[in-house]
Amino acid sequence: MPSLAVQAQAPLLFGTTPVILDEQAQFLERWRIYLETLLRRPMRFVQRGSYREIMTLLADAKLDCAWLCGYPYVQMKDRLDLVAVPVYAGQPSYRSYLIVPAEDRATRSILDLRGKVFAYSDPDSNSGWLVPQVELKRAGEDATRFFKKGFYTWGHRKVIEAVAAGLAHGGAVDGYIWDSLSRLHPEMTRATRVAWRSSLFGFPPIVARKGGDELNTLRQALLAMTRSPPGRMLLARLNLNGFTIGELHLFDSIQANWRYLEG
Repeated sequence: MPSLAVQAQAPLLFGTTPVILDEQAQFLERWRIYLETLLRRPMRFVQRGSYREIMTLLADAKLDCAWLCGYPYVQMKDRLDLVAVPVYAGQPSYRSYLIVPAEDRATRSILDLRGKVFAYSDPDSNSGWLVPQVELKRAGEDATRFFKKGFYTWGHRKVIEAVAAGLAHGGAVDGYIWDSLSRLHPEMTRATRVAWRSSLFGFPPIVARKGGDELNTLRQALLAMTRSPPGRMLLARLNLNGFTIGELHLFDSIQANWRYLEG
């Protein structure tokens, strides 16, 4: 149990969007207790349903740090410090997946879905929005006219569920999420098929408001997770190998895509 002195400190406010786990509250409580022990101060996870809500809280100084997608990170990087980057499958990167119903064996790219219904995860998601938008623009297509209908599910898991249920002919998801659910809950992904994989992008990072005093202590706490059994158990539940300091260049391709789409 934290000491009275620790409890008296203002809590570190850590923003997240919904994670892939079934028992979100239980997992975040275990992670909170673990990090509090290393940080030697109280902390609280602040969950919101969209990246935009997390971005607004960071901009308004109502969060100290957050687990953010790379796309909103590059949009806000002048106001944020990079704390750490998760390591997945041995590297600090991931891919965007184009998924379709499992019975669709013909689709090979987003261009095969003209006139269909398409599911995006979040308008501020790299893998779930920016990547498919850029792919269409590079092919000379107008994304606002290409599909019969496009809609947001507000979660990668919900994109998978929408495609599996036949509510969409295709969708764009975080490959880490699809792979993790395929391992942890194969019944959720077996009704879908990965039709296309993007190039690698920097994994969604942990960031902090620029100039905050929590940067180094939080970074060291995350880096230390691989060195203790409780930390490794938490990482296993996240399907991650660990965290690394990360380099800004990991997000160059996301920034280039953003500028290309805006240009």
